Amino acid sequence: MRRVTGIGGIFFKCKDPQTMRAWYRAHLGLDTDDYGTNFEWRQGRNPSLKGFTQWSPFASDTSYFDPSASHFMVSYRVENVEELVALLVDEGVIVLDSVETFEYGKFVHILDVEGNKVELWEPNDDEYDKLVVGRTL
Repeated sequence: MRRVTGIGGIFFKCKDPQTMRAWYRAHLGLDTDDYGTNFEWRQGRNPSLKGFTQWSPFASDTSYFDPSASHFMVSYRVENVEELVALLVDEGVIVLDSVETFEYGKFVHILDVEGNKVELWEPNDDEYDKLVVGRTL
């Protein structure tokens, strides 16, 4: 079983997410919205399929990264998140929550060896693409 298949997102804390998004838009050309931006790419194993990586600044006081004290969180794209969670539990990895299912994929959070919160995302890229197209990007 393949575990991680790519980067699903880069999330980081900052003092002012709106200003941060505007700075990246003005100086680095990121096409940002209220969530950040999405990078669309083609999947290496099947170039006919799209993939996405989300870039999102969060307010410095967000609780979304808890219980980690880190200022960043990486979301990894995975295949079969339920099977992976079972393996991780067997390996002694701390799983923070239950798998949540949305139209655009399934999510769960774990802690790495240094206590950084890590998001695991089993994407449904077809549905995610509909969300991205619907945003003002």
